[in-house]
Amino acid sequence: MEIRRLREEDDRNALSRIYEESWRFAYKGIIPQDYLDSIPKGQWAASADKPNISTLIVTENGEMIGTASFCPSRFEDMAGWGEIVSIYLLPDHMGKGYGKMLFAEAVRGLEEMGFRDIFLWVLEENTNARRFYEKQGFVRGGKHLDVNIGGKPLREIQYVRKNGD
Repeated sequence: MEIRRLREEDDRNALSRIYEESWRFAYKGIIPQDYLDSIPKGQWAASADKPNISTLIVTENGEMIGTASFCPSRFEDMAGWGEIVSIYLLPDHMGKGYGKMLFAEAVRGLEEMGFRDIFLWVLEENTNARRFYEKQGFVRGGKHLDVNIGGKPLREIQYVRKNGD
């Protein structure tokens, strides 16, 4: 198992597959099933190359099995904070400790960029992810975003880690 930065030669469709499969697994019963079933292959392929966003990948035996992205806050009211944009693993590789290592590496990347205060967004109904973030030392912040995914109104809540706490 290796965690490293995404390289130019890495297959963006393999990266997108991690998002696609993880969404179908993690958001089952949260996001409408017809929406999850209709996610096209390659949906997230181009997102890995967005400016100012750093992407990590986890590989095992040469296969991409996980990814995390982080950046300076994309939200004006959170200027000066680091943001973990995403963290996903292929379902068969969940529960093996890879997520914890990947998350720690994303936090370390933000700290190396000079961020001590870090936040992320998580769907309120995603109790598994919320428990995971809490185990990593993050606590619920006071902010939320109302979103609509697949025709269903959902709430994303903010989790924070302030001042390296």
